[in-house]
Amino acid sequence: MEHAKKHMDPAYVCPMHPEIISDEPGTCPICGMDLVAREPAPAVEKNIPVVTIDNGTLQKMGVRIATVQSGQLSKIIRTVGYVRYDEQLLSHVRINTFGWVENLSVRTEGRTVERGQLLLELYSPEFLEVQQDFLEAQKKDESGILRKYGQRSESVRPRDYLRYLDLSESAINEIARTGKPMHRIPIYSPQHGIIVRHNIHKHMFLPPGFTMFSIADLSTVWVEADIFEHQLKWIRRGLKASIQVKALPGRSWEGRLNYVYPELDPKTRTVRVRLLVPNPDTELKPNMFAQATIYTDPLNDVLKIPREALIVTGERESVILALGEGRFQPVDVVSGMRSEGEVEIVSGLKEGDQIVVSGQFLIDSEANLQASFSRFSSGDR
Repeated sequence: MEHAKKHMDPAYVCPMHPEIISDEPGTCPICGMDLVAREPAPAVEKNIPVVTIDNGTLQKMGVRIATVQSGQLSKIIRTVGYVRYDEQLLSHVRINTFGWVENLSVRTEGRTVERGQLLLELYSPEFLEVQQDFLEAQKKDESGILRKYGQRSESVRPRDYLRYLDLSESAINEIARTGKPMHRIPIYSPQHGIIVRHNIHKHMFLPPGFTMFSIADLSTVWVEADIFEHQLKWIRRGLKASIQVKALPGRSWEGRLNYVYPELDPKTRTVRVRLLVPNPDTELKPNMFAQATIYTDPLNDVLKIPREALIVTGERESVILALGEGRFQPVDVVSGMRSEGEVEIVSGLKEGDQIVVSGQFLIDSEANLQASFSRFSSGDR
């Protein structure tokens, strides 16, 4: 009986150092604060302590309560990136034979050219030799009559070689019709755009495969931006986006997300995405720094709480459940997607539950302290 009575006596603890426990009032040997009487442990529900707080203390702590709701969850992702060429509108003009540059029509970078515009003429001995073979093949018709445009089996091989040298069908047919070879290979622009790379000059010798020009159509550009790993669930092709650049304040361009790159950067933990942005005035220039805002699709019928109500530690996520009559209990939860000020709750709560959104950290600390006392009193180390 004396042993049981001893356990019922109030114990005194230090508010700053809970490990200091005394059977009688006194001061803490560490910080010198007065020891306070420890209140009996409150009721325990599912091994989780329930904290009871009077109304006056609640008002001083500024505790606010919110209701767990089911509704729509949406998110706006803001990121940064760089303006790039639209590679589908970027052409590189190369040659498939050797030769010398003659009659150079476009001499500088920055010139706007049209599709089919003559860029230069190339003198090539190989080109002349192939034409001679092609013309000789036209004379092998036993009837002595050249068939229309040289469409006979003997001329197939040299005709294919002329195609390989990027000679148009109309030019090949003209050679077959007139029986006269062309002295130079005409090189035409494959598309409308701006000359962004100009690598030749007049009378320059060019080896096979040499890139003479790069032509870019800037009516549409790419913006490549980085998305953090935890935001990937919100990302899909077709999402709308808006683009701003510091060089043109007050302006905005609309675009769409058209590709998500397959690889995650292991250093930055981000994934690159590509935004397709119309640029009719060609004011967006490649390599400009851009700020991108991506508008994601909303999620419906999501159980959600205010983001400030979620307590995140290194080992657990929890909220403080308001049980009524000044009673509060920590509850572990599993969170999902997060948006502007709200977070999805996958498990741990149900719609209509009352939770604490202000002052929850003090209540959680008190609950952890009481749980420690309970384990200490029961001999659980």
